[in-house]
Amino acid sequence: MTPDFTMEDAAISAGFLRVAGVDEVGRGPLAGPVTAAAVVLDPGFIPDGLNDSKKLSITKRTYLADILMEHADVSIAHASVEEIDTHNILRASHIAMCRALAGLKRPPDHVLVDGSMIPRDLAIPAQAVIKGDARCLSISAASIVAKNCRDRLMVDLAQQHPGYGWETNMGYGSKSHMSALQNLGVTPHHRRSFKPVHNILYQGKNIRY
Repeated sequence: MTPDFTMEDAAISAGFLRVAGVDEVGRGPLAGPVTAAAVVLDPGFIPDGLNDSKKLSITKRTYLADILMEHADVSIAHASVEEIDTHNILRASHIAMCRALAGLKRPPDHVLVDGSMIPRDLAIPAQAVIKGDARCLSISAASIVAKNCRDRLMVDLAQQHPGYGWETNMGYGSKSHMSALQNLGVTPHHRRSFKPVHNILYQGKNIRY
C-alpha cells in the first residue's frame, strides 16, 4: 500500500478547496510531548516519496520534511506532558491536532484525520482515515513533519537530561531507558500517568531535575 491523492481529490470534487491532513506522533513514549502536524499540500507540487513516516529513513524523512516546510502550508503543535497527565494521551493527541490545524496560514475547509476518531473540538468538516499515514498523501506529509520535529525535540532534551537515551529511543520505554528510570529517577519530562513511570514514583524513587 502506498499513499495517494484520492481522498483529497474526492473532497475537492465535493467543493472543499483547502484539504488538510493531520497526524500525531508520540503517543507511546514515556517521556516528552505528543506532537501533531497539519499539512495542506499544493496539488501542483507534491514531493515524490511521501509515505508513513515509520517506513522512511531518517535521511529521507528529514529531506521530505524540509521540502514540505518550503512548498506546503504546514503547522506543528504539541500537547505537553502536563496535559497528557491531566487528560489522557488520546485527548492530548487530539488537542495537539486541533492546535496544529489552527496554526495553518489559512484555515482548511476539510480535514483528513489519521485514525478512527475525529477530535471532539474540531469544528471543520472532517473524515477519520484508519492507517491514513499509509493511504493518504496529506496525512503522510503530516506524519513526516510531526515525527521529524518531535525527534529533534527529544534529541535536544537528551542533552539536558543525559543518560536516558532519548537521542535514540525518543522517549520510548527501551531497555536502557527503563534502566535509567530505575537508576536516575523521573525527570519533569516523564509522563507520570504512564504505568512504568507511575510505578517508579510509587516506589519512592527520587525525582531528577
